[in-house]
Amino acid sequence: MGESDEKEAQRVEPPAQRGGDGGGDAAAAEEEEERGFEEIGLDPRLVRALSKKGVEKPTPIQQVAIPLILEGKDVVARAKTGSGKTFAYLLPLLQKLFGNSGSKSKVAPSAFILVPTRELYLQVRAEVLSLIELCRVQLKAVELTGGADMRAALAGSPDIVVSTPGCVRKCLSSGVLQPASLNESLEILVLDEADLLLSYGYEEDLRALKAHIPRRCQCLLMSATSSADVEKLKKQILHNPFILTLPEVGDVKDDIIPKNVQQFWISCAEHDKLLHILALLKLELVQKKVLIFMNTIDMGFRLKLFLEKFGVRSAVLNAELPQNSRLHMLEEFNAGLFDYLIATDDSEIKEKAKDNDENQGQRKKSRKHAKAKLDSEFGVVRGIDFKNVYTVINFEMPLSVAGYIHRIGRTGRAYNTGSAVSLVSPKEMDILEEIKSFLGEDENKESNLLVPFPLLTKNAVESLRYRAEDVAKSVTKVAVRESRAQDLRNEILNSEKLKAHFEANPKDLDLLKHDKVLSKKPPAPHLRDVPDYLLDPTTQEASKMVKLARAAMGRSDSANKQGTKRKSRKSRDPLKTFTVEAPKRAQKGGKKVNQRDGDHNRKSKKRKSVD
Repeated sequence: MGESDEKEAQRVEPPAQRGGDGGGDAAAAEEEEERGFEEIGLDPRLVRALSKKGVEKPTPIQQVAIPLILEGKDVVARAKTGSGKTFAYLLPLLQKLFGNSGSKSKVAPSAFILVPTRELYLQVRAEVLSLIELCRVQLKAVELTGGADMRAALAGSPDIVVSTPGCVRKCLSSGVLQPASLNESLEILVLDEADLLLSYGYEEDLRALKAHIPRRCQCLLMSATSSADVEKLKKQILHNPFILTLPEVGDVKDDIIPKNVQQFWISCAEHDKLLHILALLKLELVQKKVLIFMNTIDMGFRLKLFLEKFGVRSAVLNAELPQNSRLHMLEEFNAGLFDYLIATDDSEIKEKAKDNDENQGQRKKSRKHAKAKLDSEFGVVRGIDFKNVYTVINFEMPLSVAGYIHRIGRTGRAYNTGSAVSLVSPKEMDILEEIKSFLGEDENKESNLLVPFPLLTKNAVESLRYRAEDVAKSVTKVAVRESRAQDLRNEILNSEKLKAHFEANPKDLDLLKHDKVLSKKPPAPHLRDVPDYLLDPTTQEASKMVKLARAAMGRSDSANKQGTKRKSRKSRDPLKTFTVEAPKRAQKGGKKVNQRDGDHNRKSKKRKSVD
């Protein structure tokens, strides 16, 4: 291994960002930009697999990264979320391992893909397995979870291991993975979401792993941002890398946030945020599916309980839940089994609290106790692939501009349209101004990216105030605490069931529902619908526009469809087709008389004869 500062690193710009003064240069850049996967040297099997997955053309970062990786170069790729970084390293990695397909001489994995969160490594492994299956090659990919099954996962020397740095270090220290074997077999090391690896506390793990990485090993570093952590990793792990850069945080604003993502904000008091989000959802002023970001778990459950009272089902994704439950919740949401997911993004708050407590030895025990409750490898803002999210709502504003960028990056992915709505209280106006300044907005410009939300009128909000405030009073801190504990108990009990069930039935997503009602009292029927007399004409027209747009794009309420299917299955229950009544008998004169009625008539005749 060598240090990256021994030689000056070579910088390469993707073709979308290259330019030229002459017409010939521009034409060459355009021709290069139109190159397909075949032209950049990708194996035909991988090209066919991508075609089956609906991927026809490489993204700018893929056009440059794939040829360099196939040549065996170390690469540092910086590009925004959703730019195709995962395929940029997965495709050439698999192609280089095709030659080892079916080989029995390996004593350790050939490739390690290290990521900061469990959700991300399971997502990456799913993509790897999908490509391997479509290419029909004999490659084995596994994930290391850090549990007791590490030895079983590494049995047979898999070709690709996807894990976190902490799990790999644990394998080395426990003897499950032999350093000598790793030094002999390791060919490719990938650090995905590298800017988060050190911030998640993996610095010591990476330093311990570095000693066992052979010099010939090709190292790839993928990141969404440029930071001191990325530079530190680059110096520690890579040698003379090619640096690929797409404009992102700190560069061109149009490339940070796609133009197909509309950004809005709503000014409201802190205690009126529940009222405003109720108006947005119940009046159907935003497109489904909706991802709602909170800063704390308690506030997430408060919102869930509040929405339940109005018949709006949702689930809370947070670090307290068992891993199996989190994964199943994501699968259900991505499959469209429910439309509203509340995600707690407390990463910035935890980092801030950690910085404040670094020099206070008296609070070390309390911090350790808090970490034991939460999964330190859980991250919701980065890495997780939320599919078909059309609206992101910031119920609570993030603490930084970077946090805002990563949140709204969950929508508008893969050239789809999306929108982001932020509820801003007076104390959050400072961060809003920072975001506007970062986006280069000017009060005198009409082309600003972040504008007030136009569809929600003051009359529409005030018409729901009485109902919202009345319900909000019932969602007390005690109710939030009890519901949070109840949800955690349920998910812990269900976690083992999920694990066992999905091993046998991997495609069955409907075993459990994560959007169950937690309220002790059922919602009042009159709160489920908003009566017409509470709607002003402007809001009605806006709601119609949203519904028409959804219909025009072929979107439907998938959750309602699933519910209809369940009801129809219940109605076809064969046990409910039996009847306790005896068959009817035909009587003289063409009349049909029930057997019970006939018996009653015979008994009455006997009584008369006796009398």
